[in-house]
Parts: sequence; C-alpha cells; structure tokens
Amino acid sequence: MIDRQGGVKVTSQRQGRLRTKEGLGLTDSAVVNEELVDRAGSIRTGEELDLDTLRQYLEPVLGAKVAHLEVKQFPGGFSNLTYLLTSGDERWVLRRPPFGSKVKSAHDMSREFKILSALQNVFPYGPKPVHFCDDQDVLGCDFYLMSYIEGLVIRREYPEALNFSPDQIREQLFNFFDVLSELHSVDLVEAGLDTFGRPEGYVQRQIDGWCKRWIDAVTPDTVNCDSTMQWLQDNMPAESGKASVIHNDYKTDNVIFSLDNPMQVIGILDWEMATVGDPLMDLGCTLGYWTQMDDPEFFRQYRTMPSDVPGAPTRAEIVNRFQEKTGLPVDNFAFYFVFGLFRLGVIGQQIYYRFYHGHTKDQRFAMMVKKTDVLQRMSEMIMRGEITS
Repeated sequence: MIDRQGGVKVTSQRQGRLRTKEGLGLTDSAVVNEELVDRAGSIRTGEELDLDTLRQYLEPVLGAKVAHLEVKQFPGGFSNLTYLLTSGDERWVLRRPPFGSKVKSAHDMSREFKILSALQNVFPYGPKPVHFCDDQDVLGCDFYLMSYIEGLVIRREYPEALNFSPDQIREQLFNFFDVLSELHSVDLVEAGLDTFGRPEGYVQRQIDGWCKRWIDAVTPDTVNCDSTMQWLQDNMPAESGKASVIHNDYKTDNVIFSLDNPMQVIGILDWEMATVGDPLMDLGCTLGYWTQMDDPEFFRQYRTMPSDVPGAPTRAEIVNRFQEKTGLPVDNFAFYFVFGLFRLGVIGQQIYYRFYHGHTKDQRFAMMVKKTDVLQRMSEMIMRGEITS
C-alpha cells in the first residue's frame, strides 16, 4: 500500500552483526545498523494496547515467556498496525487492524494468517505465523503473532551506509524482483491454496472492486478519477490463464534483505492483500511503485522505493525479466501500469477518508490526498500515450 511501512521490517539491534564483505560496498557495520534499522518505539496516542489483558491472554499460549512482556510500536505504517513484543530474549510481532478502520476486507487478519501458514513449507520468505486470536475481548479486534525477522530494509532512498555502486543496485533490485516470480511459481495444490480465492474473472473483479472502493472513499477535495475508471474498463485485457499466489503489495520496504549479504532477500512482509489470482495484476501492483530516472519530477518526488537511481532497472527491463522468468507475455503494459497507479490512489484515498472524517488523528494521513492527485496525473499521461514504458 502507499508507503505502508509498518512493521516487522528489518532490524538488528546488535552492533557489528552486519559484515563488511569485500565487494558489497558496505561501510562500518555500526553505522549501517543505525541507518537501516526500523526501531520500535513509543506507541502513538490512540493506538495503545491493553497490556495486562494481552499478557493474561498470551500466558497459556506462549507460557512463561511473556512474564515480563513489553510492547513497542513500529513507527511507520498507514494500514495494519505492527507492534514489537519483547520478553527477555524472546521477540514476536503483533499485527492488528488500524483503529477506526471501516474497510473490513482490507484488514482480514485471519486471511493473512492463513496465507502465511500455507506458505511455510513451500516458500521460504514469509514470517512464521505463531498464533491467531479472534477473541474480541482481548484487543477489540482480530490479531495475530508472527516471528520477528532480522535484516535490512530499503525505503525510498538508498542509505549512504550501503555505499552501493550502480551495478550493485541493479543486481539487488533484480534479485528483489525475481523473488516475486518465485512466489508466482508456488504450486497451489502443494501449498493447500488451490481452493483459496477465486482466480476466474479476477481481472474484472479487481477493476470493479477498486472502482467501487474509490467511489465509496471520495471526499469533496478529491481529484476526479472518472476518466481512469472508464479507461480501465475499456482497455481490460483477457486473463493470463495462470492462477498464482500473488502478494499485491510487493515493494522494497516490504522485503527484508540479509544482514550478511544485502543482495539476498530473506523475508517478505505485509501479506494482508495476498490472494490467488492473475500474476500479471501482481506485476501491475509493483509497476505502480516503480519510478525511473526519466519520469516526471512530480511523480519521482512521491516515490516509495529507490528505483530511479543510476543502475536501477527500468520498468521495461523488469517487465522483460518477468516474461523471461514466468513465460507469461505482457502485451498490455499501459493497462497494468495504470491499474497499479489507480490502485495506489484508491488505497491512499481510503486512508485519507479516515482522516477527513475524524476516524484517526494521525497527521501523516493528511498528505494522502496530494499523493492521490499525483498518481492520477501520471495515469493521465500514460492514457494519452505520453509515457509508454
């Protein structure tokens, strides 16, 4: 989702864990840790958890491990909230829906937990699910616990501490992108997900669904997206014919890279929108995040990941890579790109809707209406044929 940074994201509080390996371009390990770690901190006002009730509930689940339970909150995130639970040397991550959320389907904790559970033995990049709770008396919502993963996160800029060359950036981003193709190759029967989701008619349902979500979230100060919604309906391609596990929010700050080798992906986070569907639509979701060096400056200013720096693959290159890895032709690039942008705009507008109507006081949400406008401007340029790759 739009810069949904919350979470488990990568982290190491151990000085010196990151090795300065020859050829990786890493600077001093302590500096790297400081610059790349998402440190959990104080809990935002209005997003506190009932620690006593939570501890009492978790004692029979986790045993004496929670005797001295401490809770902190990861600072980022616009959607599901993510907390770090610590007791002695034990650490877990708790995921729950945002306070004030009215979009239940976007915050289905049981669905996210089921996906992670199914992928455990067939796809090595998901956090290990630990426990799911649907008892509303604990936190007033469904939530689940999962393992805490140490590693590095790359956000909208490459940190200076990594000191990557253009060739290294290119290698890392291709490695990052290749893992998405690995996900699309998971055997649905082996994973027990062959009856999960509804892959038939997936493209049409996605367009209809995101258009409806947009209409439901419109506020008086929102940009008009009627032209984009009509264009998506008019230019919808046929289904690819392949059903895959799809992540639906694959970007660099939802991926964990190894502390020992930052070229290597070791984890993927934020599975809340994962399902079984057309992998070309998953490609479109990632294209929506993929800025490049020749993009308009207004679009690059709102980038979510550093794909517009020297060495980074272009959108055309990752599409070619996708075709090589999956064997699926991408014959309607413009459609998938516009879909990815529109989808991000809808998510941003849903977030802004909560702020506009007073469901949250988080001031970060106020800027979402501006980002939605930027995404619509970019979509219009693609629809007019001014941007073709």
